[in-house]
Amino acid sequence: MKTIILEQPIARGDTPITTLDLRKPNAGELRGLNLTDLLQMDVAALQRVLPRITSPALTEHDVAQMDPADLMQCGSVVAGFLLPKAVLQTVSQPV
Repeated sequence: MKTIILEQPIARGDTPITTLDLRKPNAGELRGLNLTDLLQMDVAALQRVLPRITSPALTEHDVAQMDPADLMQCGSVVAGFLLPKAVLQTVSQPV
């Protein structure tokens, strides 16, 4: 699970959402989605997957209203969830 601090809080009733917890999706939560689209941080694909893996749970409308910087943060986390550990270790090593 990864926690993201939002640059721009999401308005939800009287209490704005300032942080999101994203958990690694299981295969069933990826149904109907193209993994390549998620790796490329396609906005439409993120709008479909984020409501399935966020806490507090977002709606597709919430995702559509997100600040682009926050959507980019979420997309980076989702893409990281899809990569094998060996690839992540290689990418994070200094050159």
